[in-house]
Amino acid sequence: MKEKEKAGAKTLNRKISSLKSFFKFLMKKGVIVMTPMEAVASPKLPKRIPHFVDEKDMSRLFDPIRFATDWMGKTEKLVLEILYQTGIRKSELIGLQEGHIDWSNHTIKVLGKGNKERLIPISAALTESMKKYSKEKKEVFESLPHQNLLVGKKGLPLDPKQVYNMVRKYLTQITTIEKKSPHILRHSFATHIANNGAPLHAIKELLGHSSLAATQVYTHTSIEKLKEVYKKAHPKA
Repeated sequence: MKEKEKAGAKTLNRKISSLKSFFKFLMKKGVIVMTPMEAVASPKLPKRIPHFVDEKDMSRLFDPIRFATDWMGKTEKLVLEILYQTGIRKSELIGLQEGHIDWSNHTIKVLGKGNKERLIPISAALTESMKKYSKEKKEVFESLPHQNLLVGKKGLPLDPKQVYNMVRKYLTQITTIEKKSPHILRHSFATHIANNGAPLHAIKELLGHSSLAATQVYTHTSIEKLKEVYKKAHPKA
């Protein structure tokens, strides 16, 4: 479906929804006894395939790119590491507190949508990076009135615009994709682990989705990878 057709379908869906609500209101008021919209079905929209950064490009994000050695450089590097290695949302990253990190078990507790908590495993290397950052933070800022792990140069928690600008700044250096937001790193995380064999239900738990339907968009890349393998390996391909 072309973009123009997709927009038309969205507009039609909105109009159908408005009409259904209107006729339900008339039924409730006793003006009519039956809605003429009962048999009207809304057109289905195709699922959007999420944008993501290629694995080879993501590898360039930390090597050879060098981050500044000042406090903001260290913060930017850790922000990007956490987003890509955990797939958490921007708001979840900002709200991540030191008390949510289990240093010995290499997990973080994330408070997601609807105040639902989930545990996410992290690598020993990321645990060490977070521990080092936390230690340096206590040396740079004598006392802070909050427990947020990530802070700006004045010791204040990061805000959404800061995080967005950080991500865009570095993704611009490694990829030409149009969208360069923190959510792209979430999509990249999910796509890459799906391509490397992670089962769908595990990805669902890691992302904090309420149902598998929201997670199934990441299977498209696995199928594309299978097609590529098939073409290279099958004599009749």
